[in-house]
Amino acid sequence: MSDLDLLTQSLARSVKHWRAVRGFTLDVLAARAGVSRGMLIQIEQARTNPSLGTVVKIGDALGVSITTLLEYEQGPKVRIVPAEQAVRLWHTDAGSYNRLLAGTEAPGPLEIWDWRLMPGEQSSSDPHPAGTVELLHVTAGELTLAVDGTEYRVPAGASASFEANTPHTYGNTGDVPMEMVMAVSVPPVP
Repeated sequence: MSDLDLLTQSLARSVKHWRAVRGFTLDVLAARAGVSRGMLIQIEQARTNPSLGTVVKIGDALGVSITTLLEYEQGPKVRIVPAEQAVRLWHTDAGSYNRLLAGTEAPGPLEIWDWRLMPGEQSSSDPHPAGTVELLHVTAGELTLAVDGTEYRVPAGASASFEANTPHTYGNTGDVPMEMVMAVSVPPVP
């Protein structure tokens, strides 16, 4: 079985599980996540590989991290994630990518990401739930961070944090690859 098949099946089990834990019907989860009921049915039946944006929306609506949704199995209290098990969820032909390195529930979803953006590329994100905070540290190049329409330059060695409940974009307007590590903290679902 391929990694993609394992992820698809894990996502199907996790979405069903967390939807039941939250007491959400398919219609309620669809409305909360802003995805179609049909897409949720396909996901829960492991018949589709949704986009990263769709998985993020479902995780936000359920109040769980992407890591929790994609876990193959529940692990011990201490969990080591080998480098080869980091999940690359987005990439471009030019070489840009992000990788979900690790995540946990503390008390809401908490994730750590590894990002690389090639010159001239960008990745946009829809607003996350109110109370979501992103914290990032640029290790190479310069990040052009746009939050709610305002651009900020974050050079190598600098860090930034922001409330991520508005549209935001990570971009590289420089001429060398930009690399950063980012943590995302999402509040728990009430």
